Amino acid sequence: MRPAFAVGLVFAGCCSNVIFLELLVRKHPGCGNIVTFAQFLFIAVEGFLFETDLGRRRPAIPIRYYAIMVTMFFTVSVVNNYALNLNIAMPLHMIFRSGSLIANMILGIIILKKRYSIFKYTSIALVSVGIFICTFMSAKQVSSQSSLSENDGFQAFAWWLLGIGALTFALLMSARMGIFQETLYKQFGKHSKEALFYNHALPLPGFIFLASDIYEHAMLFNKSELYQVPVVGVTMPIMWFYLLMNVITQYVCIRGVFILTTECASLTVTLVVTLRKFVSLIFSIMYFQNPFTLWHWLGTLFVFIGTLMYTEVWNNLGASKSQLSKEDKKN
Repeated sequence: MRPAFAVGLVFAGCCSNVIFLELLVRKHPGCGNIVTFAQFLFIAVEGFLFETDLGRRRPAIPIRYYAIMVTMFFTVSVVNNYALNLNIAMPLHMIFRSGSLIANMILGIIILKKRYSIFKYTSIALVSVGIFICTFMSAKQVSSQSSLSENDGFQAFAWWLLGIGALTFALLMSARMGIFQETLYKQFGKHSKEALFYNHALPLPGFIFLASDIYEHAMLFNKSELYQVPVVGVTMPIMWFYLLMNVITQYVCIRGVFILTTECASLTVTLVVTLRKFVSLIFSIMYFQNPFTLWHWLGTLFVFIGTLMYTEVWNNLGASKSQLSKEDKKN
């Protein structure tokens, strides 16, 4: 029952979270910092109340290790959200972040001296080709859409390149954080809820450096049109409603993933998260009418087939079927 409930939370929370994020970004493309701050603050307050028992419970993992992890986590979150302000469309943003397998493999080889099978290298090649196709086609769209003048076109393309650079940096930093987290869990045991709290609470002072931008967008949110919230009947600026829903759905999404990691195998978690990304992508294209060509579809197909190959779905499904047939014969 709990795994099914967790899958429901992941799909409902994560998919709706993407919708509200796109609604925010379409109106104010530079609102990434206020979105990140609101998400961090909400999860930190919830964790302080229920996970740390108002700060009375000591952490199982020393704070100095969390400080390193938090620096990486904060950087990844801010850079990922800020990339949306650099001519990066939401579908490309989602596809690019699906390339985390590539970054994990590269850093795993370099740092952990891991070696992989040809099958896994092939799957990573597919993911790489898929991301390259989508990125290349998006680059052509940026150039064609910014053809008002040569200077405008070059400027738009330069910002887009900076956005791609930001996403690449965040991808590698996220993979490095994953490796660091893996070594910590081996040493101190898994404490996912504790890590979730400290990863969101410790970076809060860092938002002081982004205070002017956060305040500016808060003022812009105040000036947005009023919206009456259904059922509750409360009237509030619509941008604040979008932000509130984004924060709540982000929390639901994270909680769903946490339950999955404790109840299911890592293969199941990867499959659910991958399928969720695909559903979010389809909805973003259909509902918001984001430009998406046949080449984009081909690139997306490569990314998701490569991801499924990497998790060795077919081998695991074959193994589970053979195990079931053996049990049937015994009975």
